[in-house]
Amino acid sequence: MRAPTLSPPSPAAAGPPRDLARLLAVNPFFASLGAEAVAALATLCVTRRLEAGQTLFHKGDPGDALYAIRRGQVRIVAETRDGRSTTLNLLGPGDVFGEVALLDGEPRTATAVAAEATELFAILRRDLLVLIERQPAIAIRLVEFLCARIRWLSRRAEEAAFLPLEQRLLRRLAGLCEDYGSEIAVSQEELALFVGAARESVNRQLQAWKRTGLIALGRGRIRILDRDELARRAQAGG
Repeated sequence: MRAPTLSPPSPAAAGPPRDLARLLAVNPFFASLGAEAVAALATLCVTRRLEAGQTLFHKGDPGDALYAIRRGQVRIVAETRDGRSTTLNLLGPGDVFGEVALLDGEPRTATAVAAEATELFAILRRDLLVLIERQPAIAIRLVEFLCARIRWLSRRAEEAAFLPLEQRLLRRLAGLCEDYGSEIAVSQEELALFVGAARESVNRQLQAWKRTGLIALGRGRIRILDRDELARRAQAGG
């Protein structure tokens, strides 16, 4: 069963454009566009809030908006018709997503689900395209951003093809630790989907690291006890 569809945000939900501009300016993606573009984007932005587990959009839905996370986490998931799924990415504050369908006007290529209570900035496609016509620099930044995303996906494909499970797990945990700190809200099942392995195999490796004091395990969480050692091991196999 699908999660409830988001109702359109009320005009007041976005807040005054000046306040939104200040919030957007601390986001690396938007800040790189310059103060003038940020001010223009702030007039277009609305905010949307999701409860934990609520779906923002499904694969195949219209690509009608670009999103940036203000608070919370969003999981990007690939699903098959027979019910299988895999986590493609875990996004947090400052991350931007939804750019592929936004640019080409095609349906969404994956599903986005809130991993916890989440607040998002949203810019509708029709509004952003009008702004791009007036400020082409925004289009250039979007292309650069898309290229960076493609490179990231390429690295993940290489990892899946050539690296053993232990090294894939090390790199994924190191990346999540860099993004979210030592306390990572991810279950073992989700982590297994993230690295393309069986949950049992992931559990065995995590238990081994727990015994050596590298990590601690909790319900739906992994706490990194030695960040320097984790980073060293992740780099050592590269």
